Amino acid sequence: MTVYLTLVFALIMSLVTALTESASIQMAKNYRRADMNRAMECVFAEYQKELLEQYDLFGLEAGYETGSYSEENIKNRLAYYGADMDNQIKRIELFTDNHGQAFIREVGKYMKHRYGVSWADQYLGNTSLWKHQEEQAGTFGREETLQKETLESLLKDQEAELPTEENPMAHVGVLKSTPILNLVLPKDKQVSEKRIALSDMPEKRQNQTGYGSFEDVENDGNTLSSVLMGEYVLEHFGAFTEAATGGALDYELEYILGGKESDRENLEAVANRLVMLRFVPNYLYLQSSSAKQAEARALAGTLCTLLAVPAITEAAAQGILLAWAYGESVMDVRTLFSGKKVTATKNDANWQLSLAGFMKLGTEEDGGASSDMEGGNGYKEYLRILLFLEGKETMAVRSMGMIEKNMQTLYGQPGFRMDYCVSRMEVETVCRLRRNVQYQFQTYYGYQ
Repeated sequence: MTVYLTLVFALIMSLVTALTESASIQMAKNYRRADMNRAMECVFAEYQKELLEQYDLFGLEAGYETGSYSEENIKNRLAYYGADMDNQIKRIELFTDNHGQAFIREVGKYMKHRYGVSWADQYLGNTSLWKHQEEQAGTFGREETLQKETLESLLKDQEAELPTEENPMAHVGVLKSTPILNLVLPKDKQVSEKRIALSDMPEKRQNQTGYGSFEDVENDGNTLSSVLMGEYVLEHFGAFTEAATGGALDYELEYILGGKESDRENLEAVANRLVMLRFVPNYLYLQSSSAKQAEARALAGTLCTLLAVPAITEAAAQGILLAWAYGESVMDVRTLFSGKKVTATKNDANWQLSLAGFMKLGTEEDGGASSDMEGGNGYKEYLRILLFLEGKETMAVRSMGMIEKNMQTLYGQPGFRMDYCVSRMEVETVCRLRRNVQYQFQTYYGYQ
């Protein structure tokens, strides 16, 4: 009996000892995990302060104001905060990876938190209309080219030419060869001559890249609509009609749309796109206005008096309508650049340009005046349309370029780069516990 009890006692003690050892090791593992979680939270709490304050974005700048990207900086900070173990970064995502998907995701979370998920619904009903207008602009452009070729062919068959004086079709050629800013800028407005080097921008240069897939982690960046991205851009960047902020470029929204190296070139690009955007409703109105069509046919008849060929007269009338619509579009953009409003569609009451006035457009007799239209949209509202048509990936990459330049020039961070900013990361850790027990685990952290 004594031997039996001794054996049972020994087994019980072995079991108790094994359980105690197992619990002790598990507790040590929990401590190491807690150390690592705390260290990760502390490291990501060192987000770039100015980036959050100015642009509402969380980003861990891995350069730590040195101007040089280094993952060793992150490992050293982990060790500093108590995770002094064998840490290897298993996967990491930077803002510029995959055409700015991390940036898009953070913007989406900010916008949905600020405005709510359904905020964009007020614009989503118009997005199909905006797309249709862009497609129509291309169609009408091709129609204009075809109309011109048809008229030239008819005139060639008759071995004749139309007079150039008081000819809107000849005058529109002069207008289109004139720099657009000469036609639409207010007389008292000076254009900024600031420039940047495109080779320094995230869109053009070779960026630092992260590695590893985060497919198993929440990734709702693709659900962000272009409308929400456009609204973020409108909220955080300046435009031509606003006071300059003193950044690398004065016309930040125009850069995001144009992607060119100077304020002047970006403003020209936006002005040309606005002219084409406004051309569609203006031409549609002329096609629906019997009075305007009668004016065009009367002028075409005057230009073609000596020819007496109905086909040429009709082709000339259509050419005049196309030229007239272009001139009205120039007037609309001039209105927008003056800080006034333009309605989405035109009618007899808000049409600005007569045929006689069109012939003065761009000449010394051009008074430069434009009308403010009640119930219309201003310059930034029209930029919202262009931003939506641009697409969120392009907006994201160019927005990051503007943020980077402003961080360097306005907010005292000369070494800041968007491709140094970490959005999320997973670290694989190997540590040794008591009696050389090795423990390996992963720790993930990402900005929410």
